[in-house]
Amino acid sequence: MVWVHNLNPILLDLGPVQIRWYGLMWVLGFLFTYWYVRQRIKQGKAPLNLEELDSMMVWGTLGVLIGARLGEILIYRFPYYLASPLKVFAVWEGGLSFHGALVGILVAAWFWCRKYKKDLLQIADTFVIPLALANTFGRLGNFINGELPGRLTTLPWGMQFPGVEGFRHPSQLYEAAYNVVLFAILHFNRDKKWKPGSFFALWLMLYAVARFITEFFREPEIYVGLLTMGQFLNVFVFAAGLGLWLYVRRK
Repeated sequence: MVWVHNLNPILLDLGPVQIRWYGLMWVLGFLFTYWYVRQRIKQGKAPLNLEELDSMMVWGTLGVLIGARLGEILIYRFPYYLASPLKVFAVWEGGLSFHGALVGILVAAWFWCRKYKKDLLQIADTFVIPLALANTFGRLGNFINGELPGRLTTLPWGMQFPGVEGFRHPSQLYEAAYNVVLFAILHFNRDKKWKPGSFFALWLMLYAVARFITEFFREPEIYVGLLTMGQFLNVFVFAAGLGLWLYVRRK
């Protein structure tokens, strides 16, 4: 069987305005995160109220978008955006870095917690569970866009992506799948009485390992020594998660 990627990234074309699947996936991730945390608040199991949730979602969304875009520009495609500066604002076409988004939302959450006098680790534990699944929507958006194809493969589920030679691993779907697994692990343990920061630390470590492995199936954009840029960055993500895990256990 031959698998050919022929999905149209444009959901609705209204002439001067286009609604893309990639943007819709981000909206779905946002809505799921909001709904999930709202339910936790109603159950009395979240360290914030509904009004604070609305504020945090605004801060967090801005942090994610700004951080993700800056990460993509500065780490992966600086020459491209330097030559086409107006493309910096075309976020609906894709081009958002996970690691940039992670830094962006942490910075935004830190400032928000200072403003509202909240514990950053408790907030991180609350939001990391739905955000683990929200990341799945982003990867599905990558798949529909036909971006971030995997390496060449002869496996029966190899896919022909537009503008790319040969059959490739659908690495975007691999990443979507492991994010579902990470969400399930966190979700079904969410009521355990772990110390603040434990869920976030666990997610950092699990994500780093899963992403490091899937990088072997993803077409590398940049190498750092023998590692892809994704693997290189996730070494630090894992170290941060391990350090936080040990810190909260000894605290």
